[in-house]
Amino acid sequence: MTPGTRLLVNAQGERYRFDPGSLSLELMLTGGPGPYERYEIAHTPSALADWFTGSRLALTAPLTDVRIRPAELTALKELRDTLYRVAPTLARGEAPTAGDLAVLNSATEATPRPLVDPETRRLAWAPPVTGKQLLGAVARDAIGLVAGERSGRVRECSASDCYLLFFDTSRSGNRRWCSMERCGNRAKIRAYRARTETA
Repeated sequence: MTPGTRLLVNAQGERYRFDPGSLSLELMLTGGPGPYERYEIAHTPSALADWFTGSRLALTAPLTDVRIRPAELTALKELRDTLYRVAPTLARGEAPTAGDLAVLNSATEATPRPLVDPETRRLAWAPPVTGKQLLGAVARDAIGLVAGERSGRVRECSASDCYLLFFDTSRSGNRRWCSMERCGNRAKIRAYRARTETA
């Protein structure tokens, strides 16, 4: 599977692929506050380190040496909680609070450092990639969704029973579904049934 694309399972046990299009939105798939606690996978530093090896960061270069300390795990979860306030606000076209922006701004101190291998001329991440660097990468990604070229494109799935948020990479900027495989297909089926019942 492509890094950044996740295999999710809905309440009915159906599996589907979902690419949130953004590292910060992808981190939200690891669990969260309140009703999202049941999806928690970041129980230990090593569990979250393993998760990051399949994240969007691996699109640039493989993450082979990820080290997250317990305090960094806590900081990443706190940032994720902030994202649960910021991302829905952006999807509604509203501005995040000054407090949430301060959390994002303060987390950007360090990021993973890309290097070019002199022999292969391929990109690699300077080892080890630390939890602090991952925190910075996620925060910088989120800041890019708030301001700059990527702002104004966070969307919530249009399905009434879906809460997933994604970065709309479509040219027209009008993507509606988290996944055509799941919600988009269900909407097509409902529309078809409605047309055939009235015909």
